Amino acid sequence: MIPLANRLQTVEEYYFSKKLREVRLLQSQGKPIINLGIGSPDLNPPERVLNALVETFNEDGAHKYQSYQGIPELREAIVAFYKRHFNVSLSPLTEVLPLLGSKEGIMHISMAFLNEGDEVLIPNPGYPSYESVTKLVGAKPVFYDLKEEHNWLPDLLELEKNGLENVKLMWVNYPHMPTGAQATNKLFEDLITFAKRNKILIVNDNPYSFVLNRYPRSILKYKDAKEVCLELNSLSKTFNMAGWRVGMVLGKTEYINAILKVKSNMDSGMFLGIQKGAIEALNCSDMWFMSLNSVYEQRRKTVWKIAEALKCTYDPNATGLFVWCKLPDHIDAEEYIDLILKERSVFITPGTIFGSNGNRYIRISLCASQDQLEEALARLT
Repeated sequence: MIPLANRLQTVEEYYFSKKLREVRLLQSQGKPIINLGIGSPDLNPPERVLNALVETFNEDGAHKYQSYQGIPELREAIVAFYKRHFNVSLSPLTEVLPLLGSKEGIMHISMAFLNEGDEVLIPNPGYPSYESVTKLVGAKPVFYDLKEEHNWLPDLLELEKNGLENVKLMWVNYPHMPTGAQATNKLFEDLITFAKRNKILIVNDNPYSFVLNRYPRSILKYKDAKEVCLELNSLSKTFNMAGWRVGMVLGKTEYINAILKVKSNMDSGMFLGIQKGAIEALNCSDMWFMSLNSVYEQRRKTVWKIAEALKCTYDPNATGLFVWCKLPDHIDAEEYIDLILKERSVFITPGTIFGSNGNRYIRISLCASQDQLEEALARLT
């Protein structure tokens, strides 16, 4: 066996990569597993998106390598989308970079800005990839607390008391996953001031803005944001295109150019048909969001009943693709969901995978049909 790279000693295989293997094994053994763990939309993208993909197949050059920066029409559609929905003005030539999903952006940004030993502020609870990518590039994760009693918002003054001399980058994620908390205008303004004062790059990971959320916000809307902020976004949740791998990073020209240096050495441009489909998605009217959210509203009501059947509490004002549920006292999240998986054939995500502040919580996905949710409720009642 050839020795592995030392960096692999700092990370483990992604939780869902391991757990879904277990779920598939149980299913292969005849277990009727209902998967309420992962946020992979089960609904179809808009019909116009699918048509645009198919119509591209016979275009000249459709199957050749594409530009690392995406076709001009895609960048223009992204910029128009941000202007229409967030009132953010961007240059399609220099301030937007399409990505093969926003998850690759986490790696590209980290490689572009972090040196070995740099510190990175990571939310607890938060998306596990922030920590793992930080470790893979040799930087040091520094976790900041998000707690229910503070509405899952960071205490920036408390962070400064601990010293930030070595901090280079800070991950924020609003609307927040897994809790569904929303950022206030004041938080984004304070984050920008905080970043300028401490010379930190803020990256807002923003894929959940349009799921059960009445107030979509981009951090780039606020004064001086481009000087110290980037934003990641994705079509995965907004348009049910998770498997298409279409994301974007937006911000100051110099920052985008730095990320492009990394990206252009690691992958190639996305398939032309996917880009054409993405353009159609970005041009959808508000009726698309209304129809999508009407489905999720119905599903969420059933998930709330599931939470109540499990004696959990939840915030009915939270947004996003999940319901974040607080367990009764003295119940271990991982043991509890393993018991439910074994005895009731329902898979739910334990909050512990998002950090120590998730150890009293579970996360239930809305990405299952109404029939599946009602069946899960019947099994758990």
